[in-house]
Amino acid sequence: MTGWKPPAEVQLLSGGNPQIPKGDGEAPVRFYIEHMPEWKRELGARIDQLIVDTVPDVHRKVRWNQPFYGVDAGTVFASFRCFTKKVQIAFHNGASLDPEPPKSSKHPQVRYLDIHEDDDLDEQQLTSWISQASELPGEVL
Repeated sequence: MTGWKPPAEVQLLSGGNPQIPKGDGEAPVRFYIEHMPEWKRELGARIDQLIVDTVPDVHRKVRWNQPFYGVDAGTVFASFRCFTKKVQIAFHNGASLDPEPPKSSKHPQVRYLDIHEDDDLDEQQLTSWISQASELPGEVL
């Protein structure tokens, strides 16, 4: 997908998630992060930086109003989005991570990490999950 253009106006969906048109590459992901509300913006930038530092050739895209990350253009291993009181990171093959991220999903392989405003981010554990997830088969997207 080429020629992505940012919208003139960004609305926040219920829960505070920015409504961003789909697009591939760094620009739509950065635009999404810039429009994350309040404390979530800094956290989103940190999550993105940890992923880029851990998986230097990562492919980024925005779909369904959230950034997705993959080792190639057709699959993804992680994504995140804003909710009212948290940012939630999804590991799309998270049931195979060691240890598993703490929150399960209705999808058997997906696991989540919820991060609230006053939580201490365990960057070492998060980086380990990112590294592990990037080495597993990705979810086709």
